[in-house]
Amino acid sequence: MAFEGLADKLSAAFKRLKSKGKLSESDIKEAMREVRLALLEADVNYKVAKEFTARVSERAVGAEVMESLTPAQMVVKIVNEELTALMGGGESRLASPSSPPAIVMLCGLQGAGKTTHCAKLALMLKSKGHRPLLVAADVYRPAAVKQLQVLGSRVGVPVFERGTEEKPVEICREAVRRAKDYGNDFVIIDTAGRLQIDEALMDELGEIKEKIAPHEILLTVDAMTGQEAVNVAKAFDEKLSITGVILTKLDGDTRGGAALSVRSVTGKPIKFAGVGEKLEDLEVFHPDRMASRILGMGDVLTLIEEAQMKIDQKEAEKMSRKLLQNKLDFNDLLAQFAQVKKMGPIKNILNKFPGMEKQLKDVDIDDRILDRTAAMILSMTPEEREKPSLINPSRKRRIAAGSGMQVEDVNRLLKQLEQMQKVVKQMGGGKGRKRRMRLPF
Repeated sequence: MAFEGLADKLSAAFKRLKSKGKLSESDIKEAMREVRLALLEADVNYKVAKEFTARVSERAVGAEVMESLTPAQMVVKIVNEELTALMGGGESRLASPSSPPAIVMLCGLQGAGKTTHCAKLALMLKSKGHRPLLVAADVYRPAAVKQLQVLGSRVGVPVFERGTEEKPVEICREAVRRAKDYGNDFVIIDTAGRLQIDEALMDELGEIKEKIAPHEILLTVDAMTGQEAVNVAKAFDEKLSITGVILTKLDGDTRGGAALSVRSVTGKPIKFAGVGEKLEDLEVFHPDRMASRILGMGDVLTLIEEAQMKIDQKEAEKMSRKLLQNKLDFNDLLAQFAQVKKMGPIKNILNKFPGMEKQLKDVDIDDRILDRTAAMILSMTPEEREKPSLINPSRKRRIAAGSGMQVEDVNRLLKQLEQMQKVVKQMGGGKGRKRRMRLPF
């Protein structure tokens, strides 16, 4: 879980502050010492951690905090604002030139996930109505071209390639011409990487930059390498003047040092974050929302955006009508499971609610629970799904046997549907109630 260690230590520091009615300057000093240690343990750059706590301390000892009725909460508010500023303040969008296509070049060390994130970015752009073109310009790594072709077919985006004999810069030139001819508004270039930064790599990337003039040069770095990711970003920026960073494997980075240091050290924004292995697992990096997650405040805005993007609106409206009429049945439940699964693991969804990340820290949520419940519903006849009251003891035994579950599991499922129907009735589906009910998506 991203920032797990840092979030726990900050929470402990603020808890001690909240236990005191009024704060003294020494209280602030002690809390900031703990915050600085927490940042350093999270692999945040030393200079960044020192400057961050100095800014927070300066604001925290002011009259606004000391004379506040809730000084500890004011300190948390300041830390939230400074964390947001540290990571860039607001989201940084991709360049949008007046005459398409927008050319986006991805670079980075070998193994950082460039090829996969080319496809992830293409899928994200496609979902927003754009027509991206992927370009296989890595002619050195074995199977790099084939990998991009496979990923391109999975996301439904065309891939431009010219084999391993042609120079990468010529491949890029041809790709841009093809994009103009076929109306592609984004060209995403997958470049070669090395196991370490070397002159040959930089010379080749520099030539592509000079001849193609990309609107964006995005560096792909592995968040789990911590401070090394920041060093790589600094080196690439000095050579290429990158325009932004894609942090990969952020979901597996329990420390978070790279996310908190990159902007401050390089001056370049984090534009996207890879948060999982699936091709859909790419998020626009929002500093304010990330700060909220670190401080245990959740990230409801991202959850709403994901729901709007991934949940079928027609299905949601159909469900809304059935809820208003209090006609919820097992077919509706099955349809909702399919919608929830589109949004990813259940724990990831729940973690975005305020306060839930800490509560779920050591809880193992088995996503197969949805599949097991769906198996019971699919073992029912169409009539039983529409009218659960038909399900008698002999039918329960048949459903349990057909789904590999126990009769007790079937009884529990029937009871859950009954409770849901009661809740819906109380919320507006009952007789004489005129209140309308809206779904959150």
